[in-house]
Amino acid sequence: MRTLEELQSDLGYRFNDPKLLTKALTHSSHAHESVGEMEDNEQLEFLGDAVLGFLVSDFLFRAHPGLNEGQLSKLKGFFVSAANLVKFAEQLALGDYLHLGRGEEKTGGRAKQALLVDAFEAILGAIYLDGGIAQAHALMSRFFEAQIEDVGDPSVQLADFKTALQEVIQTRQLGRADYVVTSETGPDHEKIFAVDVMIEGRPVARGLGLTKKAAEQAAAREALERYDRTHI
Repeated sequence: MRTLEELQSDLGYRFNDPKLLTKALTHSSHAHESVGEMEDNEQLEFLGDAVLGFLVSDFLFRAHPGLNEGQLSKLKGFFVSAANLVKFAEQLALGDYLHLGRGEEKTGGRAKQALLVDAFEAILGAIYLDGGIAQAHALMSRFFEAQIEDVGDPSVQLADFKTALQEVIQTRQLGRADYVVTSETGPDHEKIFAVDVMIEGRPVARGLGLTKKAAEQAAAREALERYDRTHI
């Protein structure tokens, strides 16, 4: 298991009270099996979920003042969804840090989306308690601001990230990138599109946009960034 020093380095935040971070990583299955009293991360996850909702709303409000309430609500729903949050949890390798009970350990709990997302939200709640809203905002900015700013940004639609991605994956002999619309929400005049970019038959990134073209470019941009980080 990795050390909490490594995780704090990846988070860019050092806890004044390290016990909060330990609690954020403790699943109820482990707490129930432990001798003596041990708190699980459920309360911190509840708090972190609320902090996350507020910060995403704030980011969206400031980045896209021209969007209406319905559009903002749909975008918020996507950004705080488990499908979106799990990739941030995976970037932090949270599965390596979780404290799990024997049953969860045996059934692959370290890779379960629900447990990873709960831990991510619990860490956000812990940072809020330990350092305040400014520190929570700083962490979320790293994960969300670029993604949120891409939605409806003309430069994302005009930039040719799709061609750049294709050049990269051809160099790596990975075939080609395919783009699949995974959802369309809202009425015809204000739809929000979600698009997955598929490489070798598996989804590697998702983009959101007010047009299909913008969503495809956003997905390609996210895939390029992921390639830089992990080498697809």
